[in-house]
Amino acid sequence: MKTIDWTRDELVAYILLFAANSDFKEDNKERNVIISKVDMDTFQEIHDEFDNDNDYQGIQKIMTSLRQHNYDKDDVEILMADIKILFFSDGEFNINERNMLKSLERLFKTL
Repeated sequence: MKTIDWTRDELVAYILLFAANSDFKEDNKERNVIISKVDMDTFQEIHDEFDNDNDYQGIQKIMTSLRQHNYDKDDVEILMADIKILFFSDGEFNINERNMLKSLERLFKTL
């Protein structure tokens, strides 16, 4: 895949949006968590891009950008903690979110 021209904040926003949509809905509490990590302009810009991507494209962009930004084990642990906060922000941790968390953990171990 070609290079992805994202900042680290844009990458975090995209990953959190990807995770937030694991249960096919993105509520205000989840949006607020994402906006607490990145500014509103970044959120809007990345949200527009996310809306135009399918799951395969999203995963490819995430993995390419993680490699480009040289994410290491510590960076991934921080990212996973942010994803867990996102999942629990709406007061429930449903089966789709659990499966997404496991899938992302497995995927990130390939870095």
